[in-house]
Amino acid sequence: MIELRHEDRVFSAVAEGEGPVVLCVHGFPDHSRSFRHQLPALAEAGVQAVAPMLRGYEPSSQGRRHISDFHPLQVAGDLVAWARELGGGEPVHLVGHDWGAVATYLACALEPALFRSATTIAIPPLGAMQEGIRRHPIQLRNSSYMLFFQLRGLADRIVQRRDFAFLEVLWRRWSPGWAWDPDDMLALKRSFREPGVVWSALAYYRAMLNPFLADSQETRRLGELPNRVPTLAITGELDGCMDTRLHDYADPSEFPNGYRMERIAGAGHFVHQEKPDELNRILLEWISQH
Repeated sequence: MIELRHEDRVFSAVAEGEGPVVLCVHGFPDHSRSFRHQLPALAEAGVQAVAPMLRGYEPSSQGRRHISDFHPLQVAGDLVAWARELGGGEPVHLVGHDWGAVATYLACALEPALFRSATTIAIPPLGAMQEGIRRHPIQLRNSSYMLFFQLRGLADRIVQRRDFAFLEVLWRRWSPGWAWDPDDMLALKRSFREPGVVWSALAYYRAMLNPFLADSQETRRLGELPNRVPTLAITGELDGCMDTRLHDYADPSEFPNGYRMERIAGAGHFVHQEKPDELNRILLEWISQH
């Protein structure tokens, strides 16, 4: 276990291996344990794999309770700071799932020179979202939980009710058929029981959906820029959170240094946990090319 820092926040991180850095960033509802299958494989391949806890997912990284402090663009700023801290002057590889993937796209737009490659899991390129949702409006239903999370106080209580049963509902709905290890769910719930974690995790959605925040406007602008970091997008064909078909509307010309999409059969939103061997093979091949 190591510590990373940015501004006045302290982030714990799991680290394995030595060599070029691969930064692995989790999403919701999740934590750094999300990459337990990837870190050993990456370390064995000769890199240093680091999986931090996202901003707000532990008391030491929460800071003040301002919604704007938890905008994904602020999280992207954490990734940029960590890349500088860990890279020692060399660019790093970035791997992000869910919110970690959103922050990955934004960090690459902010400071492309800091990253050798980017791998996003479950989230299509930001430029593909609008057209994909227009063609497949069922995504609006899939994303209805984001609107529910705008109900401050009520949503927080429901997420915590009956020993965080809501987290299990999301995992089942987003990755149908996945028989996860009960110990992994217990570990996730322990993270969410920490003071302030539920509020912080839901603040991401409240900030991102607030169009009046300057960071929301900047995010839209960044989403329209070419992405100059070689990018691999991985999607599970059964994803019940982000419809896998949205990935089909990515424009490779927006990635002048390379773009590749891989769709993994029989997997849902948490594809890196559901099909780790297949995903690791694809990921290691991609990293070795860069």
